Amino acid sequence: RTVAGIDLNHADIAGYLPAELGLLTDLGLFHINSNRFCGTIPGTFKHLEILFELDLSNNRFAGKFPYVVLSLPKLIFLDIRFNEFEGTVPPQLFDKPLDAIFINHNRFAFELPDNFGNSPVSVIVLANNKFHGCVPASIGNMSNLNEVIFLNNAFRSCVPEEIGLLKNLTV
Repeated sequence: RTVAGIDLNHADIAGYLPAELGLLTDLGLFHINSNRFCGTIPGTFKHLEILFELDLSNNRFAGKFPYVVLSLPKLIFLDIRFNEFEGTVPPQLFDKPLDAIFINHNRFAFELPDNFGNSPVSVIVLANNKFHGCVPASIGNMSNLNEVIFLNNAFRSCVPEEIGLLKNLTV
């Protein structure tokens, strides 16, 4: 017997995530959006080697970016929006083979790194944070990109001409 997925969306659950969740090594998806979970993401999540979807959105998680997601080799969908994460986002995030990144509505503050364009995502939403600086020219390398939202940040008004290379971009 195994647990392959957890979906507790909109369950009105409050509390902390127990470290024991890292024992569910066959977990492929973990969706707990729209609850009242708080605290941080347990480091034991690094043992979830086949986790491909992680949705922690609309909760009360706080602290720095959950670095443990960088150790998830199969992760393709990351949604940590509408929480209270703060600080910087590690540049390594943009080197991961993710298809979707939703980190909007947190308190992240930093300049997008030059490797931003390494990301193979089809959708990335950075809105309502405190990103600053310019959009890096490497955005032109994001050939899979369909949707990018930079709304309500502190970017300077410098959009690189390489954005014109994004032939699949619709939003």
